[in-house]
Amino acid sequence: MSTKENVSPEFTKRGATPPAPQLDAQLADPQLATVDPDDDFYEEEYTPGEADGGMFGVPAKKAQQFWPSAKRLMGLLKPERAGIIAVLAMVTVAVVLNVVAPRILGQAMDVIFGGVVGKQLPAGGTKEQFIEGLRAQGQDNFADMLSKMDVVPGVGIDFQQLAFLISVVLVMYFVANVFLWLQGYVLNILVMRVVRQLRDDTEKKLNRLPLNYFDTRQRGDILSRVTNDVDNIQQALQQAFAQLVNSALTVIGIVIMMFIVSWQLALIALVALPLSAVAAGIIGSRSQKLFAAQWKNTGELNGQIEESFSGHDLVRVFGRDADMLERFDERNEALYKASFGAQFVSGMIMPVMQFVSYLSYVGIAVVGGLRVASGGMSLGDATAFIQYSREFTQPLGQMAGMANMLQSGVASAERVFEFLDAEEQDAETATEKLPAKTDGHVEFRHVTFSYTPDKPLIEDLSFTAEPGHTVAIVGPTGAGKTTLVNLVMRFYELQDGNITLDGVDITHLSRSELRAKVGMVLQDAWLFGGTIYDNIRYGKLDATEDQVMEAAKATFVDRFVRALPEGYNTIIDEEGNNVSAGEKQLITIARAFVANPSLLILDEATSSVDTRTEVLVQKAMAALRTDRTSFVIAHRLSTIRDADTILVMEAGRIVEQGAHAQLLDLKGAYYRLYMSQFAGEDAEQVLENDPTAVHS
Repeated sequence: MSTKENVSPEFTKRGATPPAPQLDAQLADPQLATVDPDDDFYEEEYTPGEADGGMFGVPAKKAQQFWPSAKRLMGLLKPERAGIIAVLAMVTVAVVLNVVAPRILGQAMDVIFGGVVGKQLPAGGTKEQFIEGLRAQGQDNFADMLSKMDVVPGVGIDFQQLAFLISVVLVMYFVANVFLWLQGYVLNILVMRVVRQLRDDTEKKLNRLPLNYFDTRQRGDILSRVTNDVDNIQQALQQAFAQLVNSALTVIGIVIMMFIVSWQLALIALVALPLSAVAAGIIGSRSQKLFAAQWKNTGELNGQIEESFSGHDLVRVFGRDADMLERFDERNEALYKASFGAQFVSGMIMPVMQFVSYLSYVGIAVVGGLRVASGGMSLGDATAFIQYSREFTQPLGQMAGMANMLQSGVASAERVFEFLDAEEQDAETATEKLPAKTDGHVEFRHVTFSYTPDKPLIEDLSFTAEPGHTVAIVGPTGAGKTTLVNLVMRFYELQDGNITLDGVDITHLSRSELRAKVGMVLQDAWLFGGTIYDNIRYGKLDATEDQVMEAAKATFVDRFVRALPEGYNTIIDEEGNNVSAGEKQLITIARAFVANPSLLILDEATSSVDTRTEVLVQKAMAALRTDRTSFVIAHRLSTIRDADTILVMEAGRIVEQGAHAQLLDLKGAYYRLYMSQFAGEDAEQVLENDPTAVHS
């Protein structure tokens, strides 16, 4: 059945290529493109309208709770737990060294300050004597400050101790950075393995999803989930995870050291934490929703672009360039607003947290200076604490900055997880196998099928296709012709009844074994990027060169390939535009020929070729049908007049069956189809002259 000439008005106004089975079943229903609005997973039901140009879209997804999604995202790292533990250990060592270093540097400051003060004091006395003298003179503050200092009167700076302390600090910083580099190296390896597995999971998921999943979604949005969103997850894991762990451990370590140095100043510094947490929580919850909207709009824009390029010729033919550009601009503008809002809101986190940290920094500097002056702490400790306060705000700021990336990564993870959680096709229940060569005896027994429960399509249908016979299926649009062969291929599963191949219920066979026995030639000839030779051999990857050549000659491919400069090594471009429509169709027939199937399905394979090429295609298909059971779906009655059996379908039922001449004599449904292809008296004249002749 043609999937292009039967576009319903509903899909036409949406501007999307409709799924063939749904159109064939007259199921171009908006319900197929919507979800349950009561489902908590979705924010709202997406309805094409004026805002988006009436395009066929996907539901606008509301972000799940952040923490469950983040937890599941972190769960992807479970297979690499040993490496993650190693990374955490290296980060911990680096953080400990970085956190302890300022305290040692403060001790070096005490050595310098103590040496400077000691040099100014007369030699011969003790520090205690000088302190008592200062108190006697009423200089209690100076006495208190001197009591906290390591001073030897008359002795200057101990450069040996100073050099030792500075050397220790430099070594600590060097080793810490080596460990940070190592953890980054190991983490990149782990993340790349996890993302590789995630890509593998999405690819396998694609192959396990039922056909109706793709029928009700834009391909561009699906592609965006398995490419853009996975890339964004990779970036979040590589950068945000390591930085967040490092920053969190640094904050913990600094808090511990600040309490060791001065619990009073530590309390002042910690005032910034709840204020920063409140600010990050309020802003973060808002930005998460905006990031979810950003990636939803990214998927819709990708769908728009894919649709525009796939239907580029059709857009030009109908002069819809401006209309498609307008739709693109609308979606692009929606993406711009969502992206700008997400970046703007999330970008507020760092400035707000920095402002709060500066407030605490001012308080620490003032109180610390007073405590040094009063002898409550040494100058080295005050210096170390001020450095801690600066380093304390730095990881907080980094965590705020990484929140932007993490929010985006979790939003992407939600979209990927939704894809991975989609309902799959029924599991394989293979209990039987077919012989290497089957006869091709197909029997439908009381088959019932519908795409939606409230719209029955095929009800209690039974017929038999004898081995080697050609069964043509004709009928008006929506009669169920393509659905019939889709059921044979198990693209959809029956609601009732069964279909047998050589007496074996096809549900007892694996899908791969069943489809290995079937060859299909569709109306839309699809060629892969590569040589003509490779495209033919795609039907049987282990085919020999002789088998490929035999298939090419039998299907008349050899005739035009020999005229090409590169022959069978001619590269087919991405769109297959360097060969004609008829040549592409002949190549697909050759591909089916080399597969040597027991059962053949031809779905309107000549509708897109000219009359002269049609003759070659007909001959090629005749060669392909030899000694094979064939199902031929056709609108051109000239293509099926030699069929052994013609099934006439209406509304999912077989209303007539028989040979071409017999059905014409009945003057029933088949006769009316024939008459619809001609103009009244001309058709009657043809029938009177030659009742078996049918012209397209």
